[in-house]
Amino acid sequence: MKLIVITAEPFFEGEPEAIRLLFKQGLERLHIRKPYASFDETKRFVERIDAAFHPRIVLHDHYELAHIFRVKGIHLNSRNPSGSRVLFRAQGLTISRSCHSFEEIESCREEMDDVFLSPVFDSISKTGYKRRFTPEQLNDARNKGLINERVIALGGITAAGIPAVRAYGFGGVAVLGSLWAGLAADRDTGGLLERFNELKTNTRRKFEK
Repeated sequence: MKLIVITAEPFFEGEPEAIRLLFKQGLERLHIRKPYASFDETKRFVERIDAAFHPRIVLHDHYELAHIFRVKGIHLNSRNPSGSRVLFRAQGLTISRSCHSFEEIESCREEMDDVFLSPVFDSISKTGYKRRFTPEQLNDARNKGLINERVIALGGITAAGIPAVRAYGFGGVAVLGSLWAGLAADRDTGGLLERFNELKTNTRRKFEK
């Protein structure tokens, strides 16, 4: 399964260094989601991340930065529902999108490299943001082929919940709250890496004999 990390919304001291450590630990894809950040703030943030890791970065905002940095792709969402897809495709960038219903997935997945479905479980980072789908609905969507290897589960994802996500047929998970919780306050990068490695181990566990 794919393991995708989404940044916390606010910037915090030491964040670029924490991201560098995650990349060094094997993080393959980071989505930069800073919905309240300006173009210049986001640009400075990317500049503080080692350029060697830029090809693992996906932008949720300020897509113009994809013309400045050698990033992996862009991610469409409610703030940015469209982009110059032909131009970005010509650059060899990936395009993904946030979805909140099976109908949305069905309408756009052929055009996307990945689609994120959320919230699969109760959100950790957003208070009161409850799971949108029952286990029966997720199983039915899997059986109908609506959930497959190109659909990424988002919302309330923890290491312990990954086996259930795999059983529903998702091709990966995107994590936010369960990974970053507490780091902005306590700067415990050791705890961050421990949580990341547990997530990584559980996404790869299906390959074990």
